[in-house]
Amino acid sequence: MDKIEKAIETTATINAKRQLVLDEPLPVAGPQKVRVIILLQEETDIDEKEWLKLASVNNAFDFLKEPEEDIYTSFDGKSFHD
Repeated sequence: MDKIEKAIETTATINAKRQLVLDEPLPVAGPQKVRVIILLQEETDIDEKEWLKLASVNNAFDFLKEPEEDIYTSFDGKSFHD
């Protein structure tokens, strides 16, 4: 395998024919052989707002609503002033 001299990061789309279509032209004169690494985003990732929304309605956290879990009051601790 040849030594890698330069790396270019760009974005692209895989079309219905399973072809890679670059979003922008490459800053390289061709033709020349290149090596391609494709990184796919995980579809299971959810943003923080969605995660918090789902956690707030999840039965797994129902125990936090029990009176025994309500152990703090507004008088506990000290105010933080920076």
